[in-house]
Amino acid sequence: MKKVFTGIILLFSIVNIACAQAQYQPYSYDFYQKFDSDVYSLSSDEHTSLKPYIIDPALKPHYDSLMNYNSDGKTHSWGYNKLFNEHLIDIKSNNSTFYADLLPDFTMGKNLSGGKESTSLVSYGVQIGGTIGDNFYYNVMGFENQATFPEYISTYINQTGIIPGQARAKVYGQDNYDWKYFTAVASYTPVKYLNISLGQDKTFIGDGYRSVLMSDYAPPSPFVKLTGTLGNVKYMVMFTYMNDPIDLDSAGNVRKKWGVFHYLDWNVSKRLSLGFYDSVIWYDRDNDGHYRGFDVTYLNPVPFLRPLEASNGSPDNALIGFTGKYKISNGITAYGEFALDEFQAKQFFSDDGSSRNKYAFQVGLRGGNMFGVTGLNYLIETNTAKPYTYSERGPILSYTANGEPIAQPWGANYRELVGLLNYSYHRFTFSGEGDYGHYGLDINGLDYGKDPFQDYTNPAKTEGNYIGQGLTTNMYFLDGKVAYVLNPKYNLRIELEGMYRDEKNVQFNDKTTMITIGIRSSFRAMYEDLASFQAH
Repeated sequence: MKKVFTGIILLFSIVNIACAQAQYQPYSYDFYQKFDSDVYSLSSDEHTSLKPYIIDPALKPHYDSLMNYNSDGKTHSWGYNKLFNEHLIDIKSNNSTFYADLLPDFTMGKNLSGGKESTSLVSYGVQIGGTIGDNFYYNVMGFENQATFPEYISTYINQTGIIPGQARAKVYGQDNYDWKYFTAVASYTPVKYLNISLGQDKTFIGDGYRSVLMSDYAPPSPFVKLTGTLGNVKYMVMFTYMNDPIDLDSAGNVRKKWGVFHYLDWNVSKRLSLGFYDSVIWYDRDNDGHYRGFDVTYLNPVPFLRPLEASNGSPDNALIGFTGKYKISNGITAYGEFALDEFQAKQFFSDDGSSRNKYAFQVGLRGGNMFGVTGLNYLIETNTAKPYTYSERGPILSYTANGEPIAQPWGANYRELVGLLNYSYHRFTFSGEGDYGHYGLDINGLDYGKDPFQDYTNPAKTEGNYIGQGLTTNMYFLDGKVAYVLNPKYNLRIELEGMYRDEKNVQFNDKTTMITIGIRSSFRAMYEDLASFQAH
């Protein structure tokens, strides 16, 4: 797979440049919400539900203003420009650009409740990137990280072996962790109707903060992605190569798996958009170690993978989904998603609570310039997943990647209500989040449907299932951040954060009250609004 990616990158680098756009912006909710007033306006026909964006001519003026708002047109020293306005290395020619940056990420914090522990993050990063002509873009970013986390995140890591959304964890000392984080993307647009991207990164589908289809939570995976745009339709097909550190083979090695994902987004009008999604996940080797590899059956670029999977004898994990968006006004957009993992009509339309009916859905509202205040953006949404959704006959076939859920990070068997506010004023950004979760953890060695890595053929009960079953748990999360952006080119900022989290059930009541300060950079997201993975 790596040889294929390398070959394609070399091919792209020598292809004659055409007239198109290929500016690729790594996805993070905090940055992308700054485009809300543009992409969710009644005059926009942007395909908002597929991210990261390829920055097109409609978004480029706002994008350029965000990347250059510190420039005042005056002459400054080399040091001033490098700190506030430019990349550390910034080379431009008539036909290409190149940039490179050091990416510091240093924070320290204190838990004022619970274990009273101190926390820290020491992260050294570097990125390089650039363009060739108007249609080829590349970016490589890597971090070496060491951290001490709040107790609830340490518990999560100790149970899963994964730094949330980042990579496998290496433990040193007591509750100290080391890991590496790496992404690389080459994006090529030979004609305005087609973009080809490959590398190792994340993809997000939907208009929400979360996604019940595909989120940016799981660690980056190698991928090849083709995205076509024709009129009001945008269509993506993506192939990925993932691992599953929870499911080891007989020799104790991490097992590998493949995934193919299709997504079609149709702008029915300036107000209404509809989307269709489907995916199949299959193992690289079976339980006995027999090699299967990439299944050429799934090279079919046309949607409706489920019949193909059925023609193979249904050995794999197929999932379908739908998205929708309706712009009520320039400041209010309603959106939603639905994921269907398994369906039995008789039980679906009854109140039996069958473990075989596995689905999830999302409903939300979002918009920009709230109350007419420029730069004040909001989002409120609810997410729900029935017990056993995303699980399969074994971890290697579950709807997971690299030890984490592909969709919402909480797995299944949950309800969530989350709201976010963001405000940007010159170099200052202010953000707030409130999150309430209701979910059930597995207890007494029984699978109640939250953990997607469990074998769903052995449920705690086949009927009478309900959200929150098992160890019924409630979680309250409040978070506020104030940041002063030093350099927008790579999001270098000084950031102060206050966070409160209370998670309780009949077995434990964990409270966390964190104050954190640091200097941060890059657009990568590190999630803190997590539910427990298991009882403890």
